[in-house]
Amino acid sequence: MTISTILLTPTDVADAARRVAPYVRRTPVLRAEVDGRPVVFKLEHLQRTGSFKLRGAVNAMLAGDGSSHVVTASGGNHGLAVATAAALVGRPATVFVPESVPSGKARRIEAAGARLVKRGAIYSEAVDAALVEASAIGGICLPAYNDPFVVAGQGTCALEVISQVSDVDTLVVAVGGGGLAAGTVLASGGRSVVAVEPVNCCALHNALAAGAPVDSTVDSVASSALGATRTGEIPFAVLRPSSVHSVLVTDDEILAARDRLWEEFRLAVEPAAAAPFAAWLAGHVPGDLPCFVLSGSNTDWEAKP
Repeated sequence: MTISTILLTPTDVADAARRVAPYVRRTPVLRAEVDGRPVVFKLEHLQRTGSFKLRGAVNAMLAGDGSSHVVTASGGNHGLAVATAAALVGRPATVFVPESVPSGKARRIEAAGARLVKRGAIYSEAVDAALVEASAIGGICLPAYNDPFVVAGQGTCALEVISQVSDVDTLVVAVGGGGLAAGTVLASGGRSVVAVEPVNCCALHNALAAGAPVDSTVDSVASSALGATRTGEIPFAVLRPSSVHSVLVTDDEILAARDRLWEEFRLAVEPAAAAPFAAWLAGHVPGDLPCFVLSGSNTDWEAKP
């Protein structure tokens, strides 16, 4: 199957949901009121491995190539998901990360049982190294987002939201390479989907403007999770013809939203996970009842003096 012939549908997400159910948590939702308006938080930061990424990794391993050794590149969350998924299904894994990977994410990847290799200054350099490794050892290289089974797996998060809160009319997600956003569009049932990125780390926004994936700058407090230099072709094939609404937020807005989630709701998330809420606080999200996917919590917390 080549990228050009892949046509993902909502059925692929439904199949993924059945496939991953024994391995992933059905994370809860929280209905709340913020500034006098109703909102919903999808608490995906409570997922095993601390992010939604486990959904796509498990689905890809169960439905894709059955090769024994799995190699991947990651800014952290996908690597931890692959390490955990490989352990769950009994396969060895090697995870390449850029030198800038947060120490907490690196530590958790190794604790999950994978071999960790730091290579390159940015994510794309870790990807290149992972491809070389997979070829050398005869394993598979599982992309973080540019894979149909990964995209379908990520869509199971939105599928859960709709079953939990049927009156949600807008789904708001943070975007790195586009896997979660594309899966959300597939599972949305026609609801509005808002894709949120930092202003200096916006591969999807740039791709939509250019009409094709293009290389983009990576410079954000959320770059360890959203630092894709280029949107995946498979996610983009889903997102381009859709009515997804691309929104940009500043790092200051992201950090303010993260802090508000903690202060008002005691929800401890990493910066990337606060981006959807930041977009809503800035007035960029339509709808009467939006749901913000809090996508991850793989950060280390230190007490402030």
